[in-house]
Amino acid sequence: MIFHILTIFPSFFEGPLKYGVVANAIEAGLIDVRIHNLRDWTVDRHQTVDDRPFGGGEGMVLKVEPVYKAIQSILPQRFAPEPEEGNSNTSRVALLSAQGKRFNQAAAQSYLRYGEILLLCGRYEGVDERITGHLVDDEFSIGDFVLSGGELGAALMVDAVARLVPGVLGNQASSQFESFSETDENGDLLLDCPHYTRPADFNGWRVPDVLLGGNHAEIKRWRREASLAKRATNRPDLTVGLNEKRKTT
Repeated sequence: MIFHILTIFPSFFEGPLKYGVVANAIEAGLIDVRIHNLRDWTVDRHQTVDDRPFGGGEGMVLKVEPVYKAIQSILPQRFAPEPEEGNSNTSRVALLSAQGKRFNQAAAQSYLRYGEILLLCGRYEGVDERITGHLVDDEFSIGDFVLSGGELGAALMVDAVARLVPGVLGNQASSQFESFSETDENGDLLLDCPHYTRPADFNGWRVPDVLLGGNHAEIKRWRREASLAKRATNRPDLTVGLNEKRKTT
């Protein structure tokens, strides 16, 4: 799997790509991350990538021309008049912006089907809407807040998708039994259960006795109940399915 990141700050990614799961996956050859400087596709001596918005208003807008040229250069197969058979669905272009739909675990899972993923890091006041309308497949936000640009979101997307690639995690089951990977009987997403390790007693803070007893059926039941309790406390918004069913009964 190849990740392309299109940005005006290529050096930003020197840190996030050098540590942890992503770095190990790159070293093992399971993924390839290629950083592209959007300014390489400009034509003026100032390497201008932004301009003032039509209609007035604050801020600057990312120009359509350099983005078009960059994507055409990086993913030329998307611009072929007649894509080769079986080759039309091997790439995906995603824009990171505050106006996008929420990126989640299901979206990360869906991106495993693509051989190449191009992540466009939004900047300034926004991007020319023709970029979104004609060049982008998905527009993603990583939360209901505004960042200075899409670089942080792109790094998070690479991590979220890369760890699902077979062979990246030492134990692949780790990605199957964690938050947002399972649902309850109502179709609502579950969070991971609380975890503990040694020592069993620290400053009087004791590990629940059920985890020390060796009864796997009881442990499974406790983990399920603890997961539901944590969801009710931290993410009650995940119980949409249950709430909707209550409204109709």
